[in-house]
Amino acid sequence: MSEEPIGICLLGSGVVGGGVIRLLTEQAEMLRRRAGLSFEIRHVVVRDLKKHAGIHPNLPVTTNAEAAIDDPKTRIVIELIGGTTTAGTLVERALRQGKPVVTANKSLLALRGPELFALARKHNACIAFEASCGGGIPIIDAICRGLVANRIDALVGIVNGTCNTILTRMSRNGWSYATALEEAQRLGFAEADPTLDVSGRDAAQKLAVLASLAFNVHVAEKDIYVEGIEKIQPADIQFARELGYVIKLLAIADHDADHRLILRVHPTLVHQDDVLAEVSGGFNAISIYGHALGHALFYGRGAGQMPTASAVVADLVNVAIGTTQLAFSHLKIFPDTAERANVVPIDQLHSRYYLRVTVKDEPGVMAHVSHALGQQGISLSAILQRESDESKLVPVVITTHLAQEGAVRRALKEIDASPMIGAPTVCLRVIDQPKEFSGG
Repeated sequence: MSEEPIGICLLGSGVVGGGVIRLLTEQAEMLRRRAGLSFEIRHVVVRDLKKHAGIHPNLPVTTNAEAAIDDPKTRIVIELIGGTTTAGTLVERALRQGKPVVTANKSLLALRGPELFALARKHNACIAFEASCGGGIPIIDAICRGLVANRIDALVGIVNGTCNTILTRMSRNGWSYATALEEAQRLGFAEADPTLDVSGRDAAQKLAVLASLAFNVHVAEKDIYVEGIEKIQPADIQFARELGYVIKLLAIADHDADHRLILRVHPTLVHQDDVLAEVSGGFNAISIYGHALGHALFYGRGAGQMPTASAVVADLVNVAIGTTQLAFSHLKIFPDTAERANVVPIDQLHSRYYLRVTVKDEPGVMAHVSHALGQQGISLSAILQRESDESKLVPVVITTHLAQEGAVRRALKEIDASPMIGAPTVCLRVIDQPKEFSGG
């Protein structure tokens, strides 16, 4: 057992920071038994001392982040500030002193990952970031170590609990997006400003981190095609159900025959028999397909104080006993050692599609729709049609066979230009269920 406790500088004492403090204090004896070492929280860095007065009466709380990092007895820095500016500056400061960093900051890693990993390598430090993706799910460890013998062929995941909570409420209660968002905010599942989550950017940042490791390339957030959930309507959730699907916001990474990456985040129709269809509320689930393993599903709470703190403290222990540094030194899977990803433009994506066309109840309208799709080589797999309402507008739902994204967009441009179309066509992608779940 280490005789001297390992000094910790905790940058940020918000929700997750509070959870880290709880684990390090309440489970100190368990950590000593399991890891043969002990930790000392030497500094808790906050922005406003008045705001945190009395919250941690037995801990050294300060606003001087630089002095806390520079303390010779600070051996590991935990960054839980978030964002990419102040957090980035402080992470750099720690790494330049050769001090390992544990972070949950997927935004910083998605933006500056290669640069920061290279800096850590230069100064014989390391960065641990399990909590950046999937909350308490040990997905980073699985990709980097447990699946290191596998060629990863695809990664498909629900990685944003806010969006999943909103879509779950819309599906179960028939609510509008606005009502479900308001309820999620009231219960604390969504931020007052939910833009990062509902726009799909949070999921894209996580996908950038995960795909970089899984495919051994450098993926930036800008490489990922992103659509959010703001435009999802109850009608589409109901039609999807009738077709045997549920709508989920998925982060998807796979490759084509030329091993070019296809990276996207968007609402997706998932077959009701797919295990991802059953993932509800704030839970996350990530399916990984390895050439040797086949399909593996990683499921758990993707956010929240204690699940995320669990991942942070696990990283802390691995850094302290040296396993993170050893892996960082030997494994050539981190984005600073990899080439830039060769990404397929979204127009070249091949997928199945769900289309909801709002047509006027007039002769010839379906001929127009069919002709526009046929001209682009898009074949239909199913059609649902409702009787017209008082406005004389009829929703027609079409699902397609495999088609190219660019062809679908060209067809929809022609369809929506017709005066017989009452509103822009809703277009969602359909993901085929994994073969493991297609009939025993």
